[in-house]
Amino acid sequence: MLDYSHEDWKTRAANLKLQGQAFIDGKFVDAASGKTFDCINPATDEVLVQVAEGDEADINRAVEAGRAAFEDGRWSRMAPGDRKEILLKLANLIRANLEEMALLDSLDMGKLVTDAVTVDAPGSAHFFQWYAEAIDKIYDEVAPTAPGDLALVSRVPLGVVGAVTPWNFPLDMATWKGAAALAAGNSVVLKPAEQSPLSALRLAELAAEAGVPDGVFNVVPGFGVTAGRALGLHMDVDCLAFTGSTVIGKMFMQYSGQSNLKQVWPETGGKSPNLVFADCEDLDAAADMAAFGIFFNQGEVCSANSRLYVERSIKDAFVEKLIARANNMQPGDPLDPASKMGAIVDAKQTQGIMRFVEEGKKSANLVAGGEQVTVGGKGCFIQPTIFDDVTHDNPLARDEIFGPVLSVIPFDSEDEAVAMANDSIYGLAASVWTDNLSRACRVSDKLMVGTVSVNTVDALSAQTPFGGMKQSGFGRDLSLHSLEKYTALKTTWIKYKA
Repeated sequence: MLDYSHEDWKTRAANLKLQGQAFIDGKFVDAASGKTFDCINPATDEVLVQVAEGDEADINRAVEAGRAAFEDGRWSRMAPGDRKEILLKLANLIRANLEEMALLDSLDMGKLVTDAVTVDAPGSAHFFQWYAEAIDKIYDEVAPTAPGDLALVSRVPLGVVGAVTPWNFPLDMATWKGAAALAAGNSVVLKPAEQSPLSALRLAELAAEAGVPDGVFNVVPGFGVTAGRALGLHMDVDCLAFTGSTVIGKMFMQYSGQSNLKQVWPETGGKSPNLVFADCEDLDAAADMAAFGIFFNQGEVCSANSRLYVERSIKDAFVEKLIARANNMQPGDPLDPASKMGAIVDAKQTQGIMRFVEEGKKSANLVAGGEQVTVGGKGCFIQPTIFDDVTHDNPLARDEIFGPVLSVIPFDSEDEAVAMANDSIYGLAASVWTDNLSRACRVSDKLMVGTVSVNTVDALSAQTPFGGMKQSGFGRDLSLHSLEKYTALKTTWIKYKA
């Protein structure tokens, strides 16, 4: 990790040159309407830069550029090895600009710069490298046929992929969508969240520097009701990849039916359970990771372990451990390496979290946090908050809060814990803590989620798919499986003289 002080990071932040224009067809441009919106630092309430407010006209321009690039084959029919080299160069350019990419996300949405520079930005470089290396190692198929017939089954790019990404991991989510879609040979039109467009715009610039041809990777900032809706309804977009709320994910499914039946791959909400059994020997490790699982990134994580089910015999002792950890994770300036939590993305999200907290104070036992605070009299900050003895039907245990709020629920049996964990409209992730191998396997088999992490939380890698079940959506990011949503199976049948 870079050994920078608070002052070092502030100096580097002050020297950043921020780009707010859209990136369409290989160049930065103003919105067709000329409109802009404020990009605000949630830790200081300061306007960082004016950002182009893209709308339908700008989405049309970007899709047209993407379609032209796809049709003439400048990327879609480029030799796989050549695409690979360009994306490898992009991965290295991200590494060369690691501090800048980390600062952009930290300033834009309030995450700790130390997390951004050690997790998010290096992760983005890693995922681009991983997909680049996969490009020339994926083979097509030859189907078994009778003599005189040759049946080839190949995976082909779809064309123009629309991507709508959230504000909680701006660079990483742009990468999770963009790296796989580009590796498969598609053109991409990315609509980043309006709260956090800066790293996506810089990523587009680095992609061009790496050699991604004009028109292949476009970024249109704007609002969901205009730019996002236009992308979802566009008749020339072949696929829409989305990460965000379940409500908006359902809207994109509707947009597909109202337009051209484009593929829609939603990765939506979550309310992930964390089950801690009394036969877990290392309760300190479990408490460390339980705190990490809800307070990392201010709890603004779709797979955050926000429901904590603890076996009743150890519940009180375990909660004491959690309280101590929460008290040591108070929010501070995201640019200060000493801070343990950053800022909430904006005032609207802060208000929404605090509504849950204030209602929770009436129905559950608040044992840590529960207050909105400022740093230096400014910003959107909320203390790490723990509610104990939450009833299973309480909104604290049912609804996605998307903030640093943990609900602790006791259980008496394995079957009860599994039943409560599965009793949710969501099914993104879960964690299980036990030293009993049979229980670990048995409970993991029964949990209806996309990822079960045993004796850890939120495990993921480039090699494993990430996504959920039920109303957490069915889209999958990461792994070779994610390439399936950006490609189509094509059969070519050849008759020949045997």
